[in-house]
Amino acid sequence: MYTDKFEYHDYYLMDELLTDEHKLIRDSVRQWVKKEVSPIIEDYAQRAEFPQHLVKQLGEIGCFGPTIPTEYGGGGLDQISYGLMMMELERCDSGLRSTASVQGSLVMYPIYTYGSEEQRKKYLPKLASGEWLGCFGLTEPSHGSDPGSMITNFKDAGDGKHVILNGAKMWISNAPFAQVAVVWAKNEAGKIQGIIVERGMEGFTTPTTHGKWSLRASATGELVFDNVKVPKENILPNVQGLKGPLGCLSSARYGIAWGALGAGLDCYDTALRYSKERIQFGKPIGQFQLTQKKLAEMITEITKAQLLTWRLGVLKNEGRATPAQISMAKRNNVNMAIQIAREGRQILGGMGITGEYSMMRHSMNLESVITYEGTHDIHLLITGQDVTGLNAFK
Repeated sequence: MYTDKFEYHDYYLMDELLTDEHKLIRDSVRQWVKKEVSPIIEDYAQRAEFPQHLVKQLGEIGCFGPTIPTEYGGGGLDQISYGLMMMELERCDSGLRSTASVQGSLVMYPIYTYGSEEQRKKYLPKLASGEWLGCFGLTEPSHGSDPGSMITNFKDAGDGKHVILNGAKMWISNAPFAQVAVVWAKNEAGKIQGIIVERGMEGFTTPTTHGKWSLRASATGELVFDNVKVPKENILPNVQGLKGPLGCLSSARYGIAWGALGAGLDCYDTALRYSKERIQFGKPIGQFQLTQKKLAEMITEITKAQLLTWRLGVLKNEGRATPAQISMAKRNNVNMAIQIAREGRQILGGMGITGEYSMMRHSMNLESVITYEGTHDIHLLITGQDVTGLNAFK
């Protein structure tokens, strides 16, 4: 497959802005992907099967919670390192990056940031190693872009030790195989809190979502809570309200911005090399003006996204990146990647729809990425509100 021949495209010499450690981390993940995932990912996607055996390997190479301190099993790395990891994973497949993104940003991050010391010690090392897989329960069947209207709730069980959780979550990555779920629900006062639910708790089920045309190599399911008795010690103690889940989403959206860059790079690389090899009318199709127009626009948009994402990483390392800045990068980079996937598919002609190339799989996957963790239009409105000071959501 063409992913085995991938060359990194750095039109503005971005590597000069990275440290040697950054480049070593990026190249290490790239080599693992090339050896362990690229040869099998198409087959798993065609069969709509999740490659479960990769979970522990992702832990072993440090892709789960790389920014979490080492005392809890994380890598203690900076935000650019995390971004580069996500870029390399999604260069192969968005579903692969989703698995790591959810584990690090949506499960480990809230336990570390909002959890107790006991919760950190109990869950984080097992999640970091890949021994446990986690998922994040926010979206509901009737409440997607409006999470504040959720109906999932918990009430005191009356025994002084437990709460009773009821409700359902939908479109949950990792759900069918997750050992733990960080679930956002309303307490008896109507305030949103995070609560850790473990597989095996009576009344907790995770039906698999079937029939997807997108993220086919990623496990997606529901979380169903039917009078689930959860220990009070599993409630995240240090946050209430939407600030909790939205903080997690900012961390995940940052990873998506880098990940989408990887998908765009892979599609561009594939289209560029194909254009030099495919002969029509006696010459490579890359010699035709319309093909060069497509390729020139692709590398321009990739370069802009690289600069945007690197600068965001610097701001995040400094603790200065705002949720609105992260929204801009997520929206821009995913839109960039999906447009490159579509244009690149045209350069490949009929071959572009086959599994011999990654283009169509990227295109289908990105249809999910452009919607989840804040749709394309929701992120547009977040930027609009930030620049005008006027709330379009009310």
